[in-house]
Amino acid sequence: MSQNQQPKNRDSVDQDQFLTVLSREDALARFEAALFPFPVPSEPRKLADALGCALTEDVVAPIDVPPFDRSNVDGFAVRSFDLASATEATPVRLMLNDEVIACGIAPSRPVLSGTATSISTGGPLPRGADAIVMVEHTHPSGPRAIEIRRAASPGQFVSYAGSDMARGGALLRCGTIVGSREIGMCAACGIAQVSVARKPRVAVISTGDELVQPGAALRPAAIYDSNGAIVTAAINENGGEAVFLGAVPDDEAQLESAMRKALAQSDMLVLSGGTSKGAGDVSHRIIARLGKPGILAHGVALKPGKPLCLAVCDGKPVIILPGFPTSAMFTFHDMIVPVLRRMAGLPPRSDAKVTARIPVRIASELGRTEFVMVSLVEGAGGLTAYPTGKGSGAITSFAQADGFLKIDALADQMPAGTEAEVTLFMPHVRVPDLVIVGSHCTGLDLVTAQLSRAGLSVRSIAVGSLGGLAAAKRGECDFAPIHLYDDKTGTYNAPFLSDGLELVQGWRRMQGIVFRKGDARFEGFPAQEAVRSALTDPACIMVNRNQGAGTRILIDRLLGDARPDGYWNQPHSHNAVAAAIAQHRADWGITIAPLAHASGLGFIPLAEEHYDFALVIARKQRPAVLAFLQALASEESRAALTTAGFNPA
Repeated sequence: MSQNQQPKNRDSVDQDQFLTVLSREDALARFEAALFPFPVPSEPRKLADALGCALTEDVVAPIDVPPFDRSNVDGFAVRSFDLASATEATPVRLMLNDEVIACGIAPSRPVLSGTATSISTGGPLPRGADAIVMVEHTHPSGPRAIEIRRAASPGQFVSYAGSDMARGGALLRCGTIVGSREIGMCAACGIAQVSVARKPRVAVISTGDELVQPGAALRPAAIYDSNGAIVTAAINENGGEAVFLGAVPDDEAQLESAMRKALAQSDMLVLSGGTSKGAGDVSHRIIARLGKPGILAHGVALKPGKPLCLAVCDGKPVIILPGFPTSAMFTFHDMIVPVLRRMAGLPPRSDAKVTARIPVRIASELGRTEFVMVSLVEGAGGLTAYPTGKGSGAITSFAQADGFLKIDALADQMPAGTEAEVTLFMPHVRVPDLVIVGSHCTGLDLVTAQLSRAGLSVRSIAVGSLGGLAAAKRGECDFAPIHLYDDKTGTYNAPFLSDGLELVQGWRRMQGIVFRKGDARFEGFPAQEAVRSALTDPACIMVNRNQGAGTRILIDRLLGDARPDGYWNQPHSHNAVAAAIAQHRADWGITIAPLAHASGLGFIPLAEEHYDFALVIARKQRPAVLAFLQALASEESRAALTTAGFNPA
């Protein structure tokens, strides 16, 4: 038989087959189809050791942060009503209480009308006070008194309990990358350990007779092995745990032994060199013996990087990069990094800066360069950068932001509609798949958990019902959660919708009066009688809710023209109301039943409110919107809501 009549061996047949050049898209599609879904193993890690890892479980806040109402500045705790008439011409004189509140010191004296208490930054707000006056805005008036020449608004320089992180709320979602900001959030809640994705162990082998390791003497016709160091560093930069096994000569038996050992001890194997058509290139011939399905692409339409070889052997990826360093790194970052980061539970990489539209006017202080943290969402005309400020003491302002924009020192504002450059905190844009802006409820986390498990990112921005409706009208969100009661029609939510919005029913939650168990002014009374009892007792202090909240409308309807002590204490969440009462800074307020029970407080049912969603019709067919609607209607969500104390619609 002539040489031309000799049958080809199996290896040569495979080589001829896979040296057909594929497009980048086809090669990557084959590779990912054979590898995924890939089981991402998890492990518990201490906070300090979790840096750069991806969470494999949701992290729920076990406490309110801050755990009490606290001062944002050095100054005096006051009743804002006392200062309503204060001006430069008509100062108000307040007597000082004989205590000084500092960090870590619980107040013992209430702030009565006509008095003030000295307080340091971070100090707990004393009973009766609802605002802080900066020390710079006061003047001594005798040994035990001060003069104040400007009015104070309720809540001025006060951070309310739970305003940063609310107990029971989803603090961090599964898949979130743990950075210094996320570590700070967990530490602030007392969380010492989190469950994260184990970094994929990646074995790295360089191939070639000509290679010498850095530090050794360079013999004639040899070159230093730069690929080993470069690839190892790039793997560690992108979520892997690289182990460099050195350089192996172009000896088939020796290389096969090294490759088998590496695969047995790792999740991925990356080689460089030995993938071209030359007689000395043996790596690709070995792969056919290492496991199924074997080589998926050998030759990709890239420049540089055509000799790239992609394979999967018994569930583990095997990559042979081109030998030239430039080709090796180009193909690694373009084709391998997305797969590696996915195996590590990390999001794709992206550019460090993006251009986005600012939807609302951002005021700034002349003379100071200002950096405003923003969250990126998809708006009608592209990226929209939504300011996320909660105050200088709020950890979540920094952790939940995608990046920041800069306002020049000579500008006093950034007008709405400005196209601005956003510098990203991460090398990727974390634009969420679903954006929810409006009233927050812990029940919302139970529904969106399904989306997170499906790989969809959800961003929820709590601005109250009316703020959510405004954001929906501007097209900044997919849904606006609302619970607004209309006195004229006696119905919830529907009367407040405008053109372009559609009502999606959510669930019912019982609102009621919350108080400390055993308080004879409330125990055993129905809601109306309990309120009358509270109004007849001058020592009974209430805690209100902020303007724009659906609960505030309910409170004002209940009180009529009455303005009891504490009315101007207006925190922005149900959690802060419960905290104020549990900590004896107030005696009663209105919140939802699940929070009252979780806080161990007494509860008098008042009204079952409708917590629904204003859907932006123009975004109705987006995949994440459809996924949310499906999750909302699912038996899983309905069961979880019922267990948590809500009544699904």
